[in-house]
Amino acid sequence: MAINIISPEHYKTIPWKNGLGETTELAISEDGNLENFDWRLSIATVSQDGIFSDFSGYSRNLVLIAGHGIRLEHDGKKVDQLDKLLDMASFNGGCKTFGKLTSGTIIDFNIMTKTSVYQAQVDRYINEQVINLNANVQYFVYGLSDMTLVSVNDNTIKLPSCHLLAISKNNKDKVTVNGTNLIVIQLIKH
Repeated sequence: MAINIISPEHYKTIPWKNGLGETTELAISEDGNLENFDWRLSIATVSQDGIFSDFSGYSRNLVLIAGHGIRLEHDGKKVDQLDKLLDMASFNGGCKTFGKLTSGTIIDFNIMTKTSVYQAQVDRYINEQVINLNANVQYFVYGLSDMTLVSVNDNTIKLPSCHLLAISKNNKDKVTVNGTNLIVIQLIKH
């Protein structure tokens, strides 16, 4: 089993692909870059209405982690309204997506996967939850509170707020996550 806690000082700030803002990249697949990656986890502050970057060939999951909401319109058809903490939208990265803020700046957590390589399962937990992790899957856990505890076999790790926990586990390990305001991501390879 491999466990790694990635702290905010290791995150990278990079410009949005469309040049209209910046994103904080928490983790990216090995040898990945903005133009070509298998998966990427990032956080963005959205302070004005606008068009999202084109990520054709990728699936996007966007989770509201701060602020009072955003309305996402995809290709002038499908609409996602994110109003509450941990509301999520899942959409094709190649859609022409326009974001309209509801009431001021928001912060979102982004999970992007190359559609031909990975599928992401994203679970969000507002209330306290104990989660048993499956074997042979790459997991990431991001907590918005300091109350997240990760138990690996007989050892317990406290995950500080706004830190990213990366876990690769095998069949023998027993891993549970206990906390509130959690985003738990499984990366499932096709």
